[in-house]
Amino acid sequence: MGVHIQNKIRLALGSVKDHASIGKAMIYNHHDRKAFSDIEIAVLRATGHDNGPIGDKYMHEILFLVSNSPGSIPFLAERISRRLCKTRHRLVALKTLSLIHRLLRGGNRCFEQQLRSAHVSGHLQMSTNSFRKCSDPWSSFLRSYAAYLEERVGWAINQAGKLEPVMFNGLEFGCYEEKSVDMVFRKLPKCQAFIDRVLDCSPRDIVPVADSLAQAALVNTLKESFQVYIMLCDGIEILINMFFDLTRPARALACDILKRASRQSKELHDLYETCKRVMENKNLGYPNVQIITMDHVLALEQCSSFMSTSTSTTPPPLSDCLTTLGKESKKEGNGDNGSSSSQFSCTMETKISKVWVVFEEDDGELQVPMAMDIV
Repeated sequence: MGVHIQNKIRLALGSVKDHASIGKAMIYNHHDRKAFSDIEIAVLRATGHDNGPIGDKYMHEILFLVSNSPGSIPFLAERISRRLCKTRHRLVALKTLSLIHRLLRGGNRCFEQQLRSAHVSGHLQMSTNSFRKCSDPWSSFLRSYAAYLEERVGWAINQAGKLEPVMFNGLEFGCYEEKSVDMVFRKLPKCQAFIDRVLDCSPRDIVPVADSLAQAALVNTLKESFQVYIMLCDGIEILINMFFDLTRPARALACDILKRASRQSKELHDLYETCKRVMENKNLGYPNVQIITMDHVLALEQCSSFMSTSTSTTPPPLSDCLTTLGKESKKEGNGDNGSSSSQFSCTMETKISKVWVVFEEDDGELQVPMAMDIV
């Protein structure tokens, strides 16, 4: 009963704070900065102290205001960061992080790139220092979710609607090339870093998962992890197929990637099974996680060591082998069997003919195909 009353008091105080912050933003709602003030008000309303999820109308309002106000994305990023940094309320912090996640997922490519640039330049910060010293499940989930979003900013949604990692070059961004070597040694570490952040968001306690906001955040995280896991599997397959064609240092790096993948496959399988059990939405389309055993990785590592210590010489080219074989055949043909071979001045070749030859027998006629022609 006492806890229920405390929650009501917190909600009431939070509502008063929201109204005060919105009123303060309206005071500075001058004509020259009206759009910026409207953006700040929309952020405050979207991340209020109430228990409800982020309303779609606030999301649409933020995107509309930003699209009609050039240069407003850094301001939006600063207001979101300020909201997250100043709050001591876990619900507001989670809604602010969820707002960042939805903006990364819901904006167009240009908006997404500008938001990523705001993060690189320091305007967008996902700091949860207010909950660093807390050891409860809620605070742990907030820290893990913020770390996940830090990694998520480094990924973009391509034209096919799939996640792909982006390269950072100052404030310029680009996609990785689709070459096999580039896929293995550039994309795979990015995929594994992404999976690690997902694993940190594992629901260790039923309390944060039971909350609708936490579940919504975790659902989006899981859906994105499905895409990255498929990309990881494709990269692992390429890696294994090209393993024995790699140089010794590259094989060592490949073994490290496979060892990490072996650990992640087991943990990811356990995470998905846990989420299926404790989450309300059970029809998310979980992929079938193929567990990579460490025995297979160690076997590849032993083969790589054997190849590195082998002192076998490089075999001669195939053309040289064929030339030597031809010379030996000529020597054998001019030897003891020379008289017999000289009896045939033509080459014999076996062919399958479609001509049927009829042989007469006592019991009847037997038809067999002619199976040899002399050329």
